[in-house]
Amino acid sequence: MPESEWIPIVPVAKIEPDDATGVAHEGHEYAIFAIGGAFHVTDALCTHNQANLCDGYLDGYIIECPLHQGCFDVRTGAPTGAPVTEALRTYESRVEGEHLQIRPRADG
Repeated sequence: MPESEWIPIVPVAKIEPDDATGVAHEGHEYAIFAIGGAFHVTDALCTHNQANLCDGYLDGYIIECPLHQGCFDVRTGAPTGAPVTEALRTYESRVEGEHLQIRPRADG
Protein backbone atom coordinates (compact mmCIF):
# COMPACT_ATOMS: atom_id res chain seq x y z
CA MET A 1 0.00 0.00 0.00
CA PRO A 2 1.60 3.32 -1.04
CA GLU A 3 2.35 5.68 1.86
CA SER A 4 0.11 8.49 0.60
CA GLU A 5 -2.87 6.39 -0.48
CA TRP A 6 -5.93 6.20 1.78
CA ILE A 7 -7.68 2.84 1.55
CA PRO A 8 -11.32 2.34 2.62
CA ILE A 9 -11.39 -0.90 4.61
CA VAL A 10 -14.72 -1.11 6.46
CA PRO A 11 -18.02 0.72 6.93
CA VAL A 12 -17.94 2.59 10.25
CA ALA A 13 -21.28 0.99 11.21
CA LYS A 14 -19.55 -2.43 11.37
CA ILE A 15 -16.99 -1.31 13.97
CA GLU A 16 -17.80 -2.28 17.56
CA PRO A 17 -17.36 0.59 20.04
CA ASP A 18 -14.93 0.01 22.93
CA ASP A 19 -13.84 -3.32 21.47
CA ALA A 20 -11.52 -4.82 18.86
CA THR A 21 -12.96 -5.35 15.38
CA GLY A 22 -11.04 -7.54 12.97
CA VAL A 23 -11.00 -6.67 9.28
CA ALA A 24 -9.36 -8.57 6.43
CA HIS A 25 -8.48 -6.46 3.41
CA GLU A 26 -6.48 -7.62 0.40
CA GLY A 27 -4.88 -10.48 2.32
CA HIS A 28 -3.95 -8.46 5.40
CA GLU A 29 -5.53 -8.62 8.87
CA TYR A 30 -6.18 -5.37 10.75
CA ALA A 31 -7.47 -4.70 14.26
CA ILE A 32 -9.63 -1.61 14.67
CA PHE A 33 -10.18 -0.18 18.12
CA ALA A 34 -12.99 2.37 18.54
CA ILE A 35 -12.31 4.08 21.85
CA GLY A 36 -13.91 7.31 23.02
CA GLY A 37 -15.03 8.27 19.52
CA ALA A 38 -11.56 7.81 17.99
CA PHE A 39 -10.33 4.95 15.81
CA HIS A 40 -6.95 3.25 16.29
CA VAL A 41 -5.77 0.69 13.75
CA THR A 42 -2.98 -1.87 14.12
CA ASP A 43 -1.96 -5.14 12.58
CA ALA A 44 -4.22 -7.84 14.01
CA LEU A 45 -1.52 -10.40 14.75
CA CYS A 46 0.62 -10.30 17.87
CA THR A 47 4.31 -9.77 17.14
CA HIS A 48 5.24 -12.41 19.72
CA ASN A 49 3.45 -15.50 18.41
CA GLN A 50 0.97 -14.40 15.72
CA ALA A 51 -2.21 -14.77 17.84
CA ASN A 52 -5.18 -12.67 16.70
CA LEU A 53 -5.40 -9.66 19.01
CA CYS A 54 -9.10 -9.24 18.24
CA ASP A 55 -9.61 -12.30 20.45
CA GLY A 56 -7.78 -10.56 23.31
CA TYR A 57 -8.95 -8.38 26.18
CA LEU A 58 -9.15 -4.61 25.66
CA ASP A 59 -8.71 -2.46 28.78
CA GLY A 60 -8.71 1.23 27.94
CA TYR A 61 -6.02 1.62 25.29
CA ILE A 62 -4.26 -1.65 26.14
CA ILE A 63 -4.94 -4.85 24.20
CA GLU A 64 -3.86 -8.10 25.83
CA CYS A 65 -2.88 -10.98 23.57
CA PRO A 66 -5.10 -14.03 24.16
CA LEU A 67 -2.20 -16.47 23.85
CA HIS A 68 0.54 -15.34 26.27
CA GLN A 69 -1.02 -12.17 27.77
CA GLY A 70 1.53 -9.79 26.26
CA CYS A 71 0.14 -6.25 25.93
CA PHE A 72 0.25 -3.37 23.44
CA ASP A 73 -0.87 0.25 23.50
CA VAL A 74 -3.27 0.46 20.52
CA ARG A 75 -2.50 4.15 19.99
CA THR A 76 1.19 3.61 19.30
CA GLY A 77 1.64 -0.15 18.88
CA ALA A 78 4.23 -0.07 21.68
CA PRO A 79 4.62 -3.23 23.77
CA THR A 80 3.54 -2.66 27.37
CA GLY A 81 3.80 -6.13 28.88
CA ALA A 82 5.99 -9.23 28.58
CA PRO A 83 6.60 -11.41 26.71
CA VAL A 84 6.03 -8.87 23.92
CA THR A 85 9.11 -6.89 22.85
CA GLU A 86 8.34 -5.86 19.25
CA ALA A 87 5.83 -3.09 18.47
CA LEU A 88 2.76 -3.55 16.32
CA ARG A 89 2.51 -1.67 13.06
CA THR A 90 -0.05 1.13 13.33
CA TYR A 91 -2.03 2.98 10.68
CA GLU A 92 -3.42 6.47 10.34
CA SER A 93 -7.18 6.46 10.05
CA ARG A 94 -9.96 8.80 9.01
CA VAL A 95 -13.65 8.59 8.26
CA GLU A 96 -14.75 9.53 4.76
CA GLY A 97 -18.47 9.24 4.16
CA GLU A 98 -19.51 5.99 5.80
CA HIS A 99 -16.14 4.21 5.61
CA LEU A 100 -13.03 4.05 7.76
CA GLN A 101 -9.95 4.65 5.66
CA ILE A 102 -6.37 3.83 6.60
CA ARG A 103 -2.84 4.36 5.42
CA PRO A 104 0.52 3.33 6.89
CA ARG A 105 2.12 5.82 9.24
CA ALA A 106 5.11 7.64 7.78
CA ASP A 107 7.18 6.68 10.84
CA GLY A 108 6.69 2.97 10.39
